[in-house]
Amino acid sequence: MAKEIVKHFRMTADCAKTFSERAKRAGMKESEYFRLLITQEPNDYPEIRKGLKSLINEVNRIGVNINEITHNNNSGLYRESDKVRLVAYMRKLNETVERVVAEFGYH
Repeated sequence: MAKEIVKHFRMTADCAKTFSERAKRAGMKESEYFRLLITQEPNDYPEIRKGLKSLINEVNRIGVNINEITHNNNSGLYRESDKVRLVAYMRKLNETVERVVAEFGYH
């Protein structure tokens, strides 16, 4: 979407310095950071995008393992060790989700 409207704001020197530092820390231009503050969309935050990508990859890997265990169960090849693995994968999945929620909170 074209950005065709320009707005001018006044602020104190301290406020301008803080704003500039926060934008730099976020790895954004000041205009991008300003739009981020207005929209407050979690996907706009780089650290949240990175955390979600990591979580999605982890869930996908765990899902593949769960599918293998389910396939073995349906084939009559289910062993007690499969049950132990399944519980371990589910525990890891829950821990990963809890870690991401603790780090980024609910948005």
